[in-house]
Parts: sequence; structure tokens; C-alpha cells
Amino acid sequence: MLALKVLALTIVLFICFAVAGTVAGPQSAPQTPEDAGSATLALLVVCFLSTLVLTHVIVRSRWAGWRLIAAVFVVFYGITTFMSQIESAVFITRLPPGTLPRLFLMGVLIAAPFSVLAVLILGKRRASPEDSAGNSRLVMPVSEWAWKLAVIAIVYAILYFTFGYFIAWQHPAVREYYGGIDAGGFLAHMATVVSDTGWLIPFQLLRGMLWTLLALPVIRMMKGGWRETALAIGLLFAIVMNAQLLLPNPYMPEAVRMAHLTETASSNFIFGVFVGWLLTHGHESQRTTR
Repeated sequence: MLALKVLALTIVLFICFAVAGTVAGPQSAPQTPEDAGSATLALLVVCFLSTLVLTHVIVRSRWAGWRLIAAVFVVFYGITTFMSQIESAVFITRLPPGTLPRLFLMGVLIAAPFSVLAVLILGKRRASPEDSAGNSRLVMPVSEWAWKLAVIAIVYAILYFTFGYFIAWQHPAVREYYGGIDAGGFLAHMATVVSDTGWLIPFQLLRGMLWTLLALPVIRMMKGGWRETALAIGLLFAIVMNAQLLLPNPYMPEAVRMAHLTETASSNFIFGVFVGWLLTHGHESQRTTR
């Protein structure tokens, strides 16, 4: 039954993408039948991968009903649309006017109906009595919150710049796309970043905090131990965020998309697991019912 529900939700998500793309998607050039077929297959793969990860999070959630629907929407929309498009707004300067607002709206039209239908189809209308019991996850002193959030922001920035340089920036197509050069090593590259785009480091520290905000409802609602929670966050950040790079994109060449896919899927997975571990490991909540 769960396998059939996953297939059904894959189709639901595919339809949500198709309808949202028709209503709010940016204009694209006509495609040949071969290109259209490849794009459809890629979208089905994206929908299936995202559905798999989100299904696990929903099924293993203590929450239910509208509370769970709201959490799924915030996490899904935040990961797939908000976090990706704020970076597009910074780095992709060749977007046609009005494209970004349409992409943000398209994300809402995908995430909202899917979140409702996913919770209903997976049978999470009401929480079971054992799931309704309180838990102490994320209950920490202010001082502990402060140092953990500082560490998380720094770790995200380190992962972002190291994976960005050693994976994505090594591809000539990526350097050509962004109009950059290889300064001759990681330290030289970072020196160029500081001198030419000094705002980028605090921007990525902020993004680390935003990623953490999206992880908080997952940490709070997930059953099981810290390992399951950390893995779920890692998969959300790696797969749900980056699967869309498999889709043909008129604004980003395939070679650039694949380089970014390798870079961000690996770094986001490590970061998500780290956030899940740091904010849950060692707390009493890890001894909750599995």
C-alpha cells in the first residue's frame, strides 16, 4: 500500500508541476518531441525522488492534520523554491524581467496542493495517542542555542566555499558561465572572493541560518533517534533541493547544472546530517518511542 501511495503522490506532484508551470512558469522556447520526452522523463524522476524523501518524513512524523500540512509546505517550499531562488536572484543576473516572482509563485502552486494531498493520502489526518505525547527536542538553554547556531553558520560557509571551489569551480563551463577565473588555489580563490564580493561570506552565513530554520520543524516532529532525523534532513537538503537540477533549464547549461548538482547534493547532505546531529544528539528526546 505504501508503494502504491508513493506512486500516486509521484503522479500528484507531476501534475502540480505541470499545472504550476502552465499558470506561472516562465516562457520557454518550443521543444522538439525528443526534448519534450526527455524533459518529461526527468520531471518524473524528480517527482519520484522528492516524493520518496517527503513520504518518509510524513509517515515518521508525530504531527498530523493541518499542523503537519503546514510543516510540510514550509519545508518543501522553503527547500525547493525559497532557498534556491534567493541564490538565483544573486548569481543569475540574466533572468528576464518578472521571472523570479513567477518562480516564487510557481513554487507555492506546487507545494501547497501537494502538502495537503500527501498528508491525506498517507493517512496522517490525526495523530495517534502515542504520537501526541510531548517531547523535549530543541529545548535548550539560550547559551547552547547561541553557540550551536554559530557553529552551524560557520560549517555551512566552509562547506559552501570548499565544495564550490573543489567541485564546481574546477569545471571550465562553470567559470565561463559566471565570468570567473581560477585564481590558482583555494586560498587565492577565497582572497578574490573577499576582495571582489566581500558580501558573499555573510550572505552564506545567513543562508546557513535559513537552512537551519527549515530543519527545525523536521527535528521537532520526527520520530526515532537522532540518526534517523539527521539522515532525513540530509536527504531533504540533498535530494529535494537539488533534484530539480536534473530538469532542462533555459538559463543554465547542462554542464553547469550537473556540476552544481554534484557540488550541492554532496555538501547539502553533509550539512543536513550535521545540523540534525548537533541539534538532537544527546538530548532526552532521542529516547522517545520509535
